[in-house]
Amino acid sequence: MPDQAHVIAGRCTTVFEGTREQEQHGDMLLVVKPDNTVLVHDADGYQPVAWLTRPESVTVTGDTVAARDGNQSLRVTIHHAYARGQHSLSEGGVPVGECPDCECSIVRSRGTLSCPECSREHPIPSNATALDERCTDCGLTEVRVDRGRSFVLCPSCDSLTERVRAAFDREWGCPDCDGKLRVLYRGGLLLGCDEYPDCETAYSFPTGRHDGECGCGLPVFETASGQRCLDSDCGVDTEQKV
Repeated sequence: MPDQAHVIAGRCTTVFEGTREQEQHGDMLLVVKPDNTVLVHDADGYQPVAWLTRPESVTVTGDTVAARDGNQSLRVTIHHAYARGQHSLSEGGVPVGECPDCECSIVRSRGTLSCPECSREHPIPSNATALDERCTDCGLTEVRVDRGRSFVLCPSCDSLTERVRAAFDREWGCPDCDGKLRVLYRGGLLLGCDEYPDCETAYSFPTGRHDGECGCGLPVFETASGQRCLDSDCGVDTEQKV
């Protein structure tokens, strides 16, 4: 079910108690967002006259909205509602192509490609680059991701983990034993020793392209912030690449 927001325009009284105690009365616009954030706007300016961001609890009834977060509370009494309703909301994002299911715009927002019109949504790495090309199998916008090398993939049809694994699994030796570094996914891509649990050596897989080996024997990556060793705590100058 789409995320729903309560929207009420009418004659209201707001009472805020907590860090800023105040009471206000007038014709105002009240919005309760899907994350429970309560915003009350009047006719002036862009900033709400009363608000409570992501409170612990919100109760919406016919004539009141009550929100509480710790020792702070906001109560809105609705004396007369000129208009009210519940409306669907989605995350706003940058249009990056057409949805292959409904031809609405696919948007990129907070690590996903999603369609506001239908329920299609696919996670993508936050540093992925959306491309003009579309997947020949499903029609979804393709993305480019740098993990050791540049991979072009479809967020629906392809697995970044499997692509990186095929390219780099056991490509490098473990610096702490005779094992090899495996490509793993544990909430993110890792390079971990295949001798685990006897050896617990593991590194996060950097965002960037493989560019030689460090003097310590581990791979070097060219990243947005410059060259770095796989071991972010390595003290060897990566300019001395092997």
